[in-house]
Order: sequence, then C-alpha cells, then structure tokens
Amino acid sequence: MTAAVLYGRENLQIESVAVPEIGPNDVLVRVRAALTCGTDVKVFRRGYHARMIVPPALFGHELAGDIVAVGEKVRRFKAGDRVVAANSAPCGKCFYCIRGKENLCEDLLFNNGAYAQYIRIPGRIVEKNLYPIPAHVSYQDAALIEPLACVMRGLEDCDLRGLETVAVIGLGPIGLMFVRLAKVLGAKVIALGRRPSQLDRAARMGASELLCTADPVDHIAAVKDLTAGRGVDAAIEAVGTPETWQMAARMVRRGGTVNFFGGCPSDSAVALDTNLLHYSEITCKASFHHTPAYIRKALDSVSRGDISARDFVNREEPLTNLLEVLRHLMSHNGHMKTAIIP
Repeated sequence: MTAAVLYGRENLQIESVAVPEIGPNDVLVRVRAALTCGTDVKVFRRGYHARMIVPPALFGHELAGDIVAVGEKVRRFKAGDRVVAANSAPCGKCFYCIRGKENLCEDLLFNNGAYAQYIRIPGRIVEKNLYPIPAHVSYQDAALIEPLACVMRGLEDCDLRGLETVAVIGLGPIGLMFVRLAKVLGAKVIALGRRPSQLDRAARMGASELLCTADPVDHIAAVKDLTAGRGVDAAIEAVGTPETWQMAARMVRRGGTVNFFGGCPSDSAVALDTNLLHYSEITCKASFHHTPAYIRKALDSVSRGDISARDFVNREEPLTNLLEVLRHLMSHNGHMKTAIIP
C-alpha cells in the first residue's frame, strides 16, 4: 500500500509499504478520509511527539473508513462496516483510569497511520474506541470526532451553564470548534484571531463579537469593555504561546475560569500574576486529549449536525500531495483542515 512515513523533522516520505497484518483482536480499515490536524503539523515541524509518535513511523490520526478484515476474535464488527476510530484507548485499570481520568492513563495506547491506504486498528481501540458511522454521516464528518472530543472536554472543564460570555483566543479549526460548541450551549462568544478570514469564519460559527489581535490595541481592555468592565466568565486559549496564555488569564472576571488548551513548546515557562489569581479566585485549567466517553459524545454531536466538515475542511488532496499540504499549513498557521483521500 501507499503510506506516509515520518522519519524526523520535516522529513516525510510517501512510500510503498506492506499492508499491516492484523492480530486476532484487531481490524484492518481502508481509509476513506484522513484529516490534517494542528498536532500533525507540529509533529512534522518538530520531528516527533514524546507521547504520540516516535519516528520512523506511519503518520496521521484523524480518520474514517471501511473495515476490510477482522481478527478471529472480533465479534462487534465485520468486513464492510463504515467506522471511525479514535487515535487512542486507555487501559481501564491504572491509577488514573479508575479515577475517571482516562486521558491521563499510564498506559495510554496511541495509534498512528491514517495517511495511508489501510490502517490497523489495535484490539484495545477496537474494544474501547471504534464506532460505526451512522448512515447519514459522511466519512469527513466522522473523522472530525477526535479533535471535537478534545474540545468537548475543554468546554466541560470550563463548567459552562449556558448563559456565560466566553472568549476564544485563536481561530484555527480547534478554536472555531470552541466557538461553535460554546454557541450551541447558549454562550455569548468573543472571538480573537489574527486574520480577517478567521474572524469571518468565527462569525459564521456564532461569535457575537470579533477582535483582530493583529490590531495595535489593548485586547484585554477591549474584552472588558464588551463585558461591562468585568471580564469574561471563561477564556479559552487555543494558540499555544506563553503570550496568549498570559492574555487569557487577564481577560476573565473574578471567579472566572481560564482553560490553557493550546500546548506551548516543551521548554516554555509562563509568568502569571499571583495577586490576580488569588484575590480574584481565578480557576486555571489545562485540558489534554479525550476519553472514550467524549468520543461517543462527539459522534453524537456530529450525527445531530452540530458540527459539519464543510465548516472546517476547505479542500481535498491525494495522499501523494501530503508533503506539500503540510508545508503549506506550516506557513499558514491557523489554516483550515485538508481532507487527504488515499
């Protein structure tokens, strides 16, 4: 089969490799759509991800497709089923899993290889995080559920009750998902992004107020002006820089919540005003990854039509063009997703 193999920093080859062999609990899926992801772009730029992928390795993790073969012990699925697979599965028995923190599992199993004609889904993911795609849901819509599940966890960590004002900093696909889902929950959304095109998309997703961070103004003051001087109930940072982490912490009202969703580079340090945090009783959270429960919630949300690929995917490309696509995404930070069609 044809597949993308990551060898290191910006070193990606499209090669002919063996179709994966499956074990008794695994399934083999023909990939119908694999979506590009900001995490994949970071991994491509840096050459690795300490937890998710160590090169050389097959690459990509947002996918949907058709089962073409099942292991002898698999009972819930059969060849021909349309399925969407999450990129991980927890062990279910470690310290964190038994406390409901499966995203922090000590033996979290990651799976990569979506940028290929076929992908092996390991038995643990088949058991815990592989799902049939409803008949009315497209492959591209289904492939959105992995990042959507992460966003749903992030929103739940903000403890929104439906009438809040939320600031979303960063309007790439993840930030726009936050805008859309916060609006679905009934929140008023203030969207902050660098480009007019991002702000236009945020408005279409339901943002009530738009602030361009490229403008030379005090964006913290601007947010407070829009909230009677108090600040927002929740600020969600979806960029991943120390500067925007600091900005988010200064935008919330007393008793508000900050979610540092965007992961900064590994050597980053952020200075926060301890007086602000203490005397204003600001809650700081940082949401990482997803759990099987949130993957199921995300699939339900896609099935209801809350989120659609047409809002986040702006082109299709063959697998042979993946290197060009990733380089383009590196130079256009915050660009929309591309659907890779193997």
